[in-house]
Amino acid sequence: MNPKDALVVFQGAKIRRTWHDDKWYFSVVDTVGALTDSSIPRRYWSDLKNNLGEEGFELYDNIVQLKLLSSDGKNYNTDCANTESMFRIIQSIPSKKAEPFKRWLAKVGYDRVQEIEDPELAQKRMKEIYKLKGYSNEWIEKRTRGIAIRDELTDEWHERGISSQREYSILTAEISRATFGLTPGEYKKGSSCVSSC
Repeated sequence: MNPKDALVVFQGAKIRRTWHDDKWYFSVVDTVGALTDSSIPRRYWSDLKNNLGEEGFELYDNIVQLKLLSSDGKNYNTDCANTESMFRIIQSIPSKKAEPFKRWLAKVGYDRVQEIEDPELAQKRMKEIYKLKGYSNEWIEKRTRGIAIRDELTDEWHERGISSQREYSILTAEISRATFGLTPGEYKKGSSCVSSC
């Protein structure tokens, strides 16, 4: 991993992170330091852990010890949390600096409830996000149609008794081979070879 990818800068504070189990994990102490005025973020985190435990937050399930590079150039085991757990921790920090995150999380939660009540809102929001990322209207429409077709296909497979991930993978590979002459796995091998061979 490129060392610059291991840091996130938030309001001037560096938050260490590492890729683990196919997810980013962030240093809890660094995050607490960035979102509070505590001069001793480790002690603040220690107290916060007790409060979270009393609230039912399962520390052993949500916090992992991962080796992160310290300011002395050595790697030490550090309490880390993935994005979902980090958001939960941020919700428990009574700080003005944490308030924008809390408002954003409340908005995301509200939007999700609206999407459950009216699923078309989810599709509208998806299109808006793709537009903000710079995709053309034509690309967005193709993407939306592709998702709908894939959903119809997997629903049909499910109705016909296909239930395991392995069975879905086999069917997807056969369709890809018939359409493009390559399975997804063969395509990935070829594209990685092009970039590294």
